[in-house]
Amino acid sequence: MPKRGSIALTVALAALFALPAVAQAASEALVTNGSPTTPFSQNKQNEPSVAVNPRNHQVLVAGSNDNIDNTPCDGNDCSFTPGVGGSGVYFSFDGGTSWTQPTYQGWSGRDGTPGPGPIGTLPHYFEHGLVADGDPGIAFGPRRENGVFRWSNGARVYYSNLASNFSTERSESTFKGFEAITISHADRLHRAANDHAGAWSDPVIVTQRRQSQTTFSDKPSIAVDTARSSPGFGNVYSCYSRFNSQNPIGPIKIAFSRSTDGGRTFSRPKDLSSAASQPTQDGRQGCAVATDSHGVVYAVWEDIVQKHSVFRMAKSFDGGRTFGKSRVVAQVTDVGTFDEVRSFSFDGIAGARTSSFPSLSIANGAPSGNNAPNTIALGWSDGDLNDEHALVQLSDNGGQTWSGPTEAEQSGDRPDFAFLGISPNGQDLYLVYDAFLDPFRDDTTSARRFQGVTRHADVSGTTLSSLSTLDRGGIGDARASSANALIDEFIGDYNAVAATNGGAVSVFNDARNAAVCPKINTFRQDVATTGTADQFGEDDRDAPPGGGTPPTAPAPGTDCGPTFGNTDIFAAVVP
Repeated sequence: MPKRGSIALTVALAALFALPAVAQAASEALVTNGSPTTPFSQNKQNEPSVAVNPRNHQVLVAGSNDNIDNTPCDGNDCSFTPGVGGSGVYFSFDGGTSWTQPTYQGWSGRDGTPGPGPIGTLPHYFEHGLVADGDPGIAFGPRRENGVFRWSNGARVYYSNLASNFSTERSESTFKGFEAITISHADRLHRAANDHAGAWSDPVIVTQRRQSQTTFSDKPSIAVDTARSSPGFGNVYSCYSRFNSQNPIGPIKIAFSRSTDGGRTFSRPKDLSSAASQPTQDGRQGCAVATDSHGVVYAVWEDIVQKHSVFRMAKSFDGGRTFGKSRVVAQVTDVGTFDEVRSFSFDGIAGARTSSFPSLSIANGAPSGNNAPNTIALGWSDGDLNDEHALVQLSDNGGQTWSGPTEAEQSGDRPDFAFLGISPNGQDLYLVYDAFLDPFRDDTTSARRFQGVTRHADVSGTTLSSLSTLDRGGIGDARASSANALIDEFIGDYNAVAATNGGAVSVFNDARNAAVCPKINTFRQDVATTGTADQFGEDDRDAPPGGGTPPTAPAPGTDCGPTFGNTDIFAAVVP
């Protein structure tokens, strides 16, 4: 007979394994760990994007606006360094637990003098007369060999972003206009992560054939048809806003382009909307694109109908060749309020700019596409000042009808930049946003706390249930962030989440390691009081004309603590 202790151990083990499984805790990791904590603005990152390899969930690629290669501030001049790129790239090969930022060669200002040198951003831009200007979008797709896309060929990652001309001389311009959309791709990701720039393709100008001297292309979104069941399997899709005038409140169209050859070439961009010109609105912006398991392409963007914001959706049933007429799929209340420094601010005067751009994700059953529910998830930040919500609505019939929007934020949060991802099997939805914990401030002296939050909901058809918070990041103060012009905060326009059937990885703006600068607070208050924001230019193109004498900006290097402006991108790995 077994000893008495052995019997007790056996009973204890049996009881242990009979208990319900306990969810694993989320873990966090610093994505932008290659960037310094000081000086400003080399320590500034924002607007993250992330994608996971559908065939190997341990492999992820992220991007952000990264100032790592800019020259340090010259006194109170913290302008972007001409010619220096800002599209940071980061790799993880352990499911998001740790990240690597490679170092390539390009045009750099790290040592204080612009010229050829080390860069932590996308390669091959300077050599082609271009500057990578951020607004990153990341997507994985299958590789194409012998004219056929197969997952067995391996995975390819695509990186879309804005690009400007390296030279300011029109005769030396690579393309017409102010900003274009470009896409690079890489196949050998371990080489790309280990400083081998040759693993990346040269950038392809998506908008080349629709750029004029006054074109400003902006806010790009990228998607790859990842479902093997789709007739458009492997196609790459890009949609974006095209400002047809240097005036940012001029005519705006939503444009779309596709690639059927693995990103080597892109079709002539087509318009999904007519132009818009509103006296007090930016018009059409924030396009998002995604595909279902049948190859249907969905594009959603924010629009204005009778002076009220809405989301419009357009669909293509032929792989992006043509689109049907768009229709309104959601009513939107834009978050934030007007102030004298930033046209729309979320947390206070001279505060973080905001948006209610749409986030779009479809349960397309990737990588196979088999038995996909094709549930469409649409999310955004919505609501009146100090009563904001992260709204989610679902459709299971191609966007013909939708569930009523669900308030998906945690009680007490003021959610900004709410973005979502739905699992390929349609059973789990993940949401990430920046949660502001204080009300809108009418001064620059009161705290403006915020943190990244990742939430989860079970999905059944078009119903969300069991909403729960999986991760709350470190708390920072938005006043410690900064536009390069110093007149206001800047934490960007986006967060992102990549969902699988086994979990998700979210990436979010974070200021836990940034220090508030009292002299900057005073300066921003003075700018708001005198109404002179337009005197400072960068990051502030939509500010109203000023009328007073501009105050003198502090010098971050001597008037602030060393970690002023040190905004980071963190990832939350959640089960």
